[in-house]
Amino acid sequence: MATEINWRRSRGEQVRFIDIPVPPVSRAGIFDRVPSRRETMALKDIIVETQTDLRANPGHALATFSADSRQVEGLRSETKIRQFSVTVDEPPNLGGTDTGPNPVEFVLAALAACQEITYRAYATALDIPLESVSVKLEGSLDLRGFFAVKDGVRAGFNEVRGIVNLKSSAPAADLAKLKDVVDAHCPVLDILRAPVPVDLRLETERATQAA
Repeated sequence: MATEINWRRSRGEQVRFIDIPVPPVSRAGIFDRVPSRRETMALKDIIVETQTDLRANPGHALATFSADSRQVEGLRSETKIRQFSVTVDEPPNLGGTDTGPNPVEFVLAALAACQEITYRAYATALDIPLESVSVKLEGSLDLRGFFAVKDGVRAGFNEVRGIVNLKSSAPAADLAKLKDVVDAHCPVLDILRAPVPVDLRLETERATQAA
C-alpha cells in the first residue's frame, strides 16, 4: 500500500489524533529488512519498558542530542555525531566539490528515516504486521533566498512532498490509523511542521594569519 503525503509547513496546521492507545516512540533504529520474531519482541520490550519508565519517572523524558561540525575545505564540512563521521558538501553548481550530500538533502534523509523508524516502532507496538517500509521525498527550494537575490524569499524548503510505501497484510483501515499515529509522533516531522526555538551564539577567535 503506497500512501501519498504532502507536508507543507503551515503554521496553523493541526495534527489529527485517533482514539487508540499508543505507547511512546521507541529509540529503535532503522530496519532495512523484515525483522525476525526475536527482534520484533525485543523492540516491543523496549517500547513497553520505556513507556513504563517515563510514566514512573517523568524526569527521564528529556533527551539531548548533539552534533559537532567543522568546515575543512571549501564548502565541505565534517560532522561528528556520537561515533559517526558525516561528510557534508554542496554540488559544483552551488560552489562545492560534491563529496557528500548537502544540508537540505540531509533534512530529507532525516525525515525519511525518522518516518521509517516511527512506522516500525508503532506497527510493532500496535501488533500491525509490517513487512517493509520505505519513503521517497523531494523538497522545493527557491535559490533566491539563499543567494539573497530577492527580499522575502525564504531560504529553506517551501514544500516537502513524499510517498510512504508500506508492505503489509493488514487491512487498509489499520494502515490508515497507523499513518495517523506515526505522523502525530514522528520527531523530525514535528520539527519541520512546528517552529522550534533556535539559539545560535557567536564565538570569535583571533586568526593566526590573514585568511
